[in-house]
Amino acid sequence: MTRRRSATLTALLTVGVAASVLSGCGPTGDDRPLVVVSTNILGDVVNELVGDHVEVMTLMRPDADPHSFEISAQDAARLRSADLLVSNGLSLEEGLQQHLDAAVAEGIDSFVAGEAIEVLDYAKGDAAGTPDPHFWTDPGRMVDVVEALAPRLSALAGADAAAVDEHVDAYLAQLESLDDEMTAAFDRIPAERRALVTNHHVFGYLAERYGFRVVGAAIPGGTTLAAPSASDLADLVTTIEDHGVSAVFAESSSPDRLMRALAQETDRHVEVIQLYTESLTAEGGGGEDYLTMMRENTQRIVTGLSQ
Repeated sequence: MTRRRSATLTALLTVGVAASVLSGCGPTGDDRPLVVVSTNILGDVVNELVGDHVEVMTLMRPDADPHSFEISAQDAARLRSADLLVSNGLSLEEGLQQHLDAAVAEGIDSFVAGEAIEVLDYAKGDAAGTPDPHFWTDPGRMVDVVEALAPRLSALAGADAAAVDEHVDAYLAQLESLDDEMTAAFDRIPAERRALVTNHHVFGYLAERYGFRVVGAAIPGGTTLAAPSASDLADLVTTIEDHGVSAVFAESSSPDRLMRALAQETDRHVEVIQLYTESLTAEGGGGEDYLTMMRENTQRIVTGLSQ
């Protein structure tokens, strides 16, 4: 009985090993082209453009900070097998740049969104005069990105070019509608109230497109990795008071303690309002996709500055 059981187990083990070898040699089940995207905002846009015809892998998780997020060794290896690598550029992905550079050096095809737009420089703070990477706050710049990226996506080997082009046309129409909605909404804010104060400089593109003034930021640089000085914060309190600012805006992906402390230091009532500026949220968080994020931010800015 023992010999028979041993022989049976050996036979089963042999069959199992053979099956696993055959399975390892077989197809993975997904032969679509792979596009790897750095940020979740661009990842959402790329998903909308390609539909189910292309596999999209987004490296940045929901509610992360694009300046500091990092990736696993597994993600870094997968990045090097992409058919196309899509990144924001303009020094946004500070914690990821070494992996992006290494992939490009190995010959991975790359699209950098910041190279497809008219770039603005920071006008204030420690980063003044350097390129501002936060172009997505202007839907018009996102149109430029989509138009430049579209032919790269439809040309991917194995992609359904006609289907991708159809998705692109539909999404461009949605971006145009978003721009019209934001223009109409911001027109309700009196010109003298269009003064923006944020935790760091993120709204330069939105300000240019819709007639706002960026009067200050708690972190004077263009990155959340910078740190303010006591004199910077004291100057910002004075700026808030001088401009009669009724609301300051904190980013959902960063703690708002500093903004609340600033608001309390002023001699007037100042609301602290969270916006989804640098990252999409997880499902149910209120900013799950780019279009929803922009509409929600518009509503909150209008409410905060119209009081």
